[in-house]
Order: sequence, then structure tokens, then C-alpha cells
Amino acid sequence: MKIRFIILALLLVIPSLSPLNAAEDKFASARKKMVEGDLKGRDITDQNVLEIMGRVERHRFVDKHLQSIAYADHPLPIDEGQTISQPYIVALMTQILKLKSGEKVLEIGTGSGYQAAVLSEITDSVYSIEIRKNLAEKAETRLKELGYGNVKVKAADGYFGWEEYAPFDAVIVTCAANHIPPPLTKQLKEGGKLIIPLGSTTYYQTLTLITKIKGELDVQHISGVAFVPMVGEAERKK
Repeated sequence: MKIRFIILALLLVIPSLSPLNAAEDKFASARKKMVEGDLKGRDITDQNVLEIMGRVERHRFVDKHLQSIAYADHPLPIDEGQTISQPYIVALMTQILKLKSGEKVLEIGTGSGYQAAVLSEITDSVYSIEIRKNLAEKAETRLKELGYGNVKVKAADGYFGWEEYAPFDAVIVTCAANHIPPPLTKQLKEGGKLIIPLGSTTYYQTLTLITKIKGELDVQHISGVAFVPMVGEAERKK
């Protein structure tokens, strides 16, 4: 009888793991696995980027039925035929920009808001443009709800940049174009970096880094990628 009382007392003392906590532990474990295998296991070496990728909750940026695979290293669908980029590409583009605290960054293609959230963990000056009004509004709401109040979102054609807040230290384009939009390089600071998937908007592109040096554009090709196309003015300029 005494043993049964002891067991009962222990059961009362040891807190049970609620379904919510269990789910959060599962997501945390998935993020850790993603960082160790898909990021560190490849060529993501920036410790700050690795820590941020291990902290930002990607499952919050996809629909509930996709949350169980939110940390798999591939794109996932979001509304209006768009996608959330694979974690490796998000980390790679962020690492390449070498952003510092206090620098101003412009993102073209807000999508779900995930890339903007990652950028906002580095600097508090993040400006993001999404041509699809519904996506822009949903991303803005989601970012605020998750505490990323330092991201400004605008529904507009990203081809023209955001002149009001220019010049920018960095510009990140998360949709494919067959040419570099001139307004974006114009709004780039001297020494600033622009990263963009450049090439065919139907098939594959080359992730391309452009650095503004004495008014000229230094171009560096990084790797092959596949992004959804930039629409609006970029589409008309084909």
C-alpha cells in the first residue's frame, strides 16, 4: 500500500507534457535537425545565420496541414500559386549578403514573410514588397503576430523598389527575373549588394550577386536555383 502511495505522489509531482508542448518540442527538434544536416551539413558557415535559422519558426509561415514537413529542405506551397523557399536557399541568400545590425535591406517578394523574419533577426530595418495584395496583407499580419514588428510590408510592384526608403545596403529578390531591374541597382548604396535569381523565368536560374563598386556593377554567379517568376513590370520587359 505504501509503495502505491509513493508512485501516486510521484505521478502528481511530475508534470505531464501537454499536446501543445509536445508539438513545440517536435518542431524545435526538427529545426535543430534542419540546421545540423541541411545547413551546417552543406556550406552554411555563418554562425549568426545558423542560430537565426534555428530560432525562426518556419512552421508558422505555412498552412497547418503542411506544418509537419515545414523543416524539410524543399519549397512548400503558399497561397496564389507561390512558394516559401527551401531553408537552405533562405540561409544561403542571407549568408551571402553579410548583413550587419543597423543596415537597411529591401526584399522583393514577401510571400509568406519567412525570409523577412530571418532578415529582421539581423537588422531592424527590413522593407519588403509583395505584388499580390492578399499575400502582402497576410504576411504583414503574421509577422506582427509573431513579434516581427520591425518589418515594413507594402503591396506594390517590387520592380520599382521602394524609393522612399532608399538607398539600401542590400536588396534581396526572392523571385526570378531575366534581367536586373534598373530601379533596384539605382536604389542600392555604394558598396551595397543585390542578390537575385537571374535567367529563364520558366525553368531554372542562376543565383547572382551584384555588388555596386564605384557606380559599376560587379557580377558573381553563385549556383543554380528555381524560383517562381517576378510578375508585373518585369514580365512586361521580357
